[in-house]
Amino acid sequence: MEIVSNQQKQKMHPHKFTLWVAIGSLIMMFAGLTSAFIVKSNQVNWKPVSLPVIFWVSTGVILLSSLTIQMALRSFKDREMNKYRMLIGMTVLLGAGFIFCQWMGFRELWAQQITFKGSGAGQFLYVIFGLHALHVAGGLIALAVMFINGFFGNRKNYSSVPVEVAATYWHFVDALWLYLLVFFLLIGRS
Repeated sequence: MEIVSNQQKQKMHPHKFTLWVAIGSLIMMFAGLTSAFIVKSNQVNWKPVSLPVIFWVSTGVILLSSLTIQMALRSFKDREMNKYRMLIGMTVLLGAGFIFCQWMGFRELWAQQITFKGSGAGQFLYVIFGLHALHVAGGLIALAVMFINGFFGNRKNYSSVPVEVAATYWHFVDALWLYLLVFFLLIGRS
């Protein structure tokens, strides 16, 4: 009986497994997009782009949100529901702040006449950063549902799996943003 119990503990929860498969797919998608960027940047009429300063602000915001979701996970596991609700709510607000900063950065690029016309880093920046923002928005929807469930949901079993899955995904989109920012800083300016 003890052997079966230990084997069950070692198995990965199906939701976590599904998340890791999805993360693998997203890594391949963004690797493909950044690889295409490198290939296209060797064209003669390629125009580099300087990133708006607001993208640095959004970096601070999303890093702070990673801290708040980790603290929310810890609070949930400790069954400190008031603290959990506050921290998950802060994470939602910070995530929305990140998307707002992205929107402001896109507006600034557009005002500089960096559009989808022609050839250059601007087109890739809109697509890659836009897809990232879309994935953050998806995470925000999940976090908003968790926030609402924190107030109205039935918490009799206190399974931390949904919070763990959300936190892992959120840390992934944070790390992905850092990769994309560094990529555009190092490769996008050449």
